[in-house]
Amino acid sequence: PAGRLPPLSGRVYGRRWLVLLLFSLLGFAQGLVWNTWGPIQNSARLAFGFSGWDIALLVFWGPIGFAPCFFFMWLMDKKGLRVTVLLTSSLMVLGAGLRCVPVSDLEIRKKLIHGGQLLNGLAGPTVMNAAPFLSTTWFSPDERATATAIASLLNYLGAAGAFLVGPLVVPSPNGTAHLPLLSQSNTEHIKDRIEAVLYAEFGMVSLIFSAALAYFPSRPPFPPSVAAASQRLSYRRSFCRLLSNFRFLMIALAYAIPLGVFSGWSGVLDLILTPVHVSQVDAGWIGFWSIVGGCVVGIAMARFADFIRGMLKFILLLLLSGATLASTWFTLTCLTSVTHLPLTTATLYTSCILLGIFLNSSVPIFFELFVETVYPVPEGITCGVVTFLSNVFMGVLLFFLTFYHTEFSWFNWCLPGSCLLSLLLILCFRESYDRLYLDVVVSV
Repeated sequence: PAGRLPPLSGRVYGRRWLVLLLFSLLGFAQGLVWNTWGPIQNSARLAFGFSGWDIALLVFWGPIGFAPCFFFMWLMDKKGLRVTVLLTSSLMVLGAGLRCVPVSDLEIRKKLIHGGQLLNGLAGPTVMNAAPFLSTTWFSPDERATATAIASLLNYLGAAGAFLVGPLVVPSPNGTAHLPLLSQSNTEHIKDRIEAVLYAEFGMVSLIFSAALAYFPSRPPFPPSVAAASQRLSYRRSFCRLLSNFRFLMIALAYAIPLGVFSGWSGVLDLILTPVHVSQVDAGWIGFWSIVGGCVVGIAMARFADFIRGMLKFILLLLLSGATLASTWFTLTCLTSVTHLPLTTATLYTSCILLGIFLNSSVPIFFELFVETVYPVPEGITCGVVTFLSNVFMGVLLFFLTFYHTEFSWFNWCLPGSCLLSLLLILCFRESYDRLYLDVVVSV
């Protein structure tokens, strides 16, 4: 009935923050479980007999989990957020549970752990793609970028939490530990501490699943904006529009190449820093602060983009310029025998943290620019394509790492090369704001 229609300006509900919180916690847990093994790879080798190939494969299950990405995009577009989130969280519960099965046979235990990591990887398409869809469905135009930033960056913050929790709870094989209770570093003690982490993660994932099952609606009673209420393209027409849009393909590559390389690099950061005599704990702190810094700056940048609209390209140019300089500094520092730059904990901390800040904070800005460029293609489909492409680059890089894991200079050089290429693509990109134009003009 016409009397029940909301005004064109839309309507927002206070419960939108609860929906955002539940989704963000789900993303946090998925990132935490995915990055469990990289920060404690030395301890995992001793406790479970993992090889370097095993450690790389445990990280590799993340991009492999994006194989059914297009199914989750279809499910989100047709069935809404609730069905997609419940399916995703149930996969995470099953995966986290498999890793906790107490089997004495190490070979069977290793297979269960690998299976659990794969199931957690299958949750990746939802937690990494659905942020713009959620923000458009529940938030007004002047809050969308902020909501996208929070929902997308909490997944990265979960990966950062693994850098902190793992090395502090699990002692390294050489006995270096920061807590009195972890001074004894025999194999059984290390294994018990790893299992404690696995049980804790299983409990957290189960709790989030229960909360989502109790309350996680697909959409509000009335849309918050004109764009949220407008008709979108069909699934098939959306793919045709994306693949034929040269401007979209430009920024998709600008996002996928550096973020894919950085995700793979940060997932095995401890493996990369071990040859330059950086301890497991120090590597964990470097990874932690690089991602945390990116999350804080990313939310601040998104809030700035909400206040001053039409500045997404300019913000990306600043962030990618900084990422190119920081990654070049880190790579040259690791080649100390050639460049004679000082290789200290302070320089590694600074360069890695700056790199993480610049790249991670660009994620929500990229997402908003994708949606604006190809509107009225649904947000889930748009972001699903670019994150799938990012995981393809990440998967290719980790695939080569499984064969060339004795020397990492080639891996480090991929960072500045990918950032510079992305910067050039953004420079050539012509921005447009179709969704924002609809909200502003039609609402007025």
